[in-house]
Amino acid sequence: MVCLPEVYLNTPSLDVSPLVWGITLVVMVAVLLADLLIIGRRPHEPSFKESTIWVSIYVGLALLFGLGVWLTSGPVFAGEFYAGWLTEYSLSVDNLFVFVIIMSRFAVPRHLQQEVLLIGIILALVMRGAFIAAGAALISQFSWVFYIFGAFLIYTAINFVRQGEPAEEEFKENIIIRTARRAVPFSREFHGVKITTKDDMGRRLFTPMLIVMIAIGTTDLIFALDSIPAIFGVTKEPYLVFTANVFALMGLRQLYFLLGGLIDRLVYLNIGLAVVLAFIGVKLVLEALADNNLPFINGGEHIGWAPHIPIWLSLTVILGTLIIATIASLLKSARDRRREQDLAKIGN
Repeated sequence: MVCLPEVYLNTPSLDVSPLVWGITLVVMVAVLLADLLIIGRRPHEPSFKESTIWVSIYVGLALLFGLGVWLTSGPVFAGEFYAGWLTEYSLSVDNLFVFVIIMSRFAVPRHLQQEVLLIGIILALVMRGAFIAAGAALISQFSWVFYIFGAFLIYTAINFVRQGEPAEEEFKENIIIRTARRAVPFSREFHGVKITTKDDMGRRLFTPMLIVMIAIGTTDLIFALDSIPAIFGVTKEPYLVFTANVFALMGLRQLYFLLGGLIDRLVYLNIGLAVVLAFIGVKLVLEALADNNLPFINGGEHIGWAPHIPIWLSLTVILGTLIIATIASLLKSARDRRREQDLAKIGN
């Protein structure tokens, strides 16, 4: 029996035909293939200008897509897309902290990092697609799953505040990486993006690229566990969930090179993300309370006082929090640099 919160029972769903789904998937695959062809023809480290252009293109496409949703389906669904895209995009930026650590930890050459990032993005899309399908199926059948999603996001937000951004010395190889190191022979050098190579004796060896791929893949899996419940907190439409994830991930490779050293200056990003995740977690719990049917909560009756948070308020909180966190981070970094320069002058 389908059981959604009442606020969603009275809201029309987004009618997406199989043809639109098919076109979306074809376009996504075409963009990925274009990325592969560009990298394959000219492996290089993108310049700041090149990265800026491509990030601007992807952001512009996301904004245009949201406008298209507005024109065809109305402002509510457009707002849900924008809120979901902003949430996923901000969490994708947080991914970059870990990607930087992985690249440094395994000494991936700069000219190979594009390929590694693209493969990581493909893995993330596949994993998130599976999680989206599973999440949509759960939500359509069990409204109480909102309690789990909400509690998980609040727990994740608390961990974000406690742990802060990970440092390279804090990176620990997980059990999958350790098992792979023990189970198969590895070469010491990278051989392009090849996973295997042969030594002088003709023996088949795995390259360090395999370990990097495992590290990227498991990282994608962990972040998918955070991001999918978060976006389901702002929209229950699988099509919007999927497209928001696609637009958030497609420009991640160029964003990695665009931010460069700037990523270390986003010192308050984790706090901003913690606020966003906690807000969405509370929103999910309130929605679960509004359609409560668990017998040990309020006798299995709906809780009428639980307020519904409209999408415009969600979008305002998410966007405002991210802007404040970014500005505060850059101001603090600038202040710290000036302090360091002043101390250096005193020392001299």
